[in-house]
Amino acid sequence: MKRLSVARLGRSVGLKGEMRLHELSDFPEQFKKGATFQTDRGELRIESYNPKRGVVKFEGINSPEEAKRYTNAYLYSDEERTKQEIKLKDGEYFWFDIIGSDLYEKGKRLGSVRDIQRLPSCDYLDIATDGALVQEGMPKSFLLPFQAPFVKEVDTANKRIEVQGAKDILEAS
Repeated sequence: MKRLSVARLGRSVGLKGEMRLHELSDFPEQFKKGATFQTDRGELRIESYNPKRGVVKFEGINSPEEAKRYTNAYLYSDEERTKQEIKLKDGEYFWFDIIGSDLYEKGKRLGSVRDIQRLPSCDYLDIATDGALVQEGMPKSFLLPFQAPFVKEVDTANKRIEVQGAKDILEAS
């Protein structure tokens, strides 16, 4: 089962073992009281979380010295748990469902999503161009905005994304 980094712990704050929580997820609702997360330093259970202050308190960590042992540790979830606990709205997708998907335009495979780049204007799919197109002289990779009108249909079950205008972007890259 693949681990997903959902947050990183920062410095100790206060005298009762609270810590800064730097969210790496678009779903802050998962950081609720009683939620458990794996770290490379053991399992942690949330006692309280103040998202406005970005401060978390874990059960069993009651002093700044105990909290400092977890500074810079990552909190991990997994795909199965994430899908169970997080309810997506229509048109929303987990990145792990998008990464690895094949891109098709008018029935022709353009490549596969190797990563997603978050930029201020929107998210961009980082595409590894299909080998046959690279042999034709196309770039080895290109970025495609993950929004309309470029993305027409996303099929996470079959890891397939139908696009339009992507070949023009590839050729211009």
